[in-house]
Amino acid sequence: MRLQSVLVGAALALASLAQAQQTTLTVYSGRGQALVEPLVRQFEAETGIKVNVRYGRDAEILAALQEEGSRSPADVFWANTAGALGAASERGLFLRLSDTLTQRATAFVPASRQWVPLTVRLRVLAYNPAKVKPEELPKSILDLPKLTQYKGRIGWTPTYSSFQDMVAAMVVQFGEARTRQWLNEMKALEPKAYPSNPAMMEAIRSGEVDLGSTNHYYIQRFVRAGQQIGTYYFADGDAGSLALVTGAGILKTSKNIQAANRFLLWLLSPKAQQFFASEIIEYPVVRGVVLSGNLLPLNQAVAKSPKVDFEKLPLETALRLLREAGLL
Repeated sequence: MRLQSVLVGAALALASLAQAQQTTLTVYSGRGQALVEPLVRQFEAETGIKVNVRYGRDAEILAALQEEGSRSPADVFWANTAGALGAASERGLFLRLSDTLTQRATAFVPASRQWVPLTVRLRVLAYNPAKVKPEELPKSILDLPKLTQYKGRIGWTPTYSSFQDMVAAMVVQFGEARTRQWLNEMKALEPKAYPSNPAMMEAIRSGEVDLGSTNHYYIQRFVRAGQQIGTYYFADGDAGSLALVTGAGILKTSKNIQAANRFLLWLLSPKAQQFFASEIIEYPVVRGVVLSGNLLPLNQAVAKSPKVDFEKLPLETALRLLREAGLL
């Protein structure tokens, strides 16, 4: 009987593995391929579940999901910003997640329970220490246009989703009219637009520009490589210090809900969360993860962010203002 039980158990295990190997999960990712591809492949190796990933910007993915409707092959939307997750939730694209998933994260779990936070980034100002004195920098991003001495020497990334979320937070904090005014005042400084934050960081390093608003971890990667790029924090509660939450939800179009749940649980595992903290230099959302030595403690980073409802960031308003300013 014991031998029979062992054989039955082995057969069930092999059947489970075979089933996993036949499962293909489709993920639409607003996160960059260079950042998260290693995690996806590690998940495949550990579970036998094949993952097909479509990479793109959050706004592009939202548009694709809207166009595809019920025909969409996507199982998971892994977004670069909470603004995009909130927009997907508002459009009714997500399933409500189980408590098993939502209770894994220690912060930033949305009231809708339709997506889970995975990491946190902080908006900061990057600057060239050889060209910029931090004491001359403003306490609020709203006052950045007053630095007229840096005309033509400021970088920004208006087509990038994290920048767009920050503009949405500015609409919440300062109002639509004042945010429109800020965009026009910034344009008067003739800033140089970059397609990505790494490109802007390289421009600061090389002396092409002197400063620019970015996410904290882009600076940390250059610092880790021995480059001299400074990090400036705006005053606590300012939109320029917005905490940016990445996260993921399971789409109603999913044909593989069980595998999608397994994928999200794995991304919230200590192993995956340590990868985010050590390799990408982002803040984890579970306990017991060792932070990079150059990061502020998570509670201090969260305190710097304005208190906004991440599901209700007016992303569409921000995109409209950027279009009206000729930046998209």
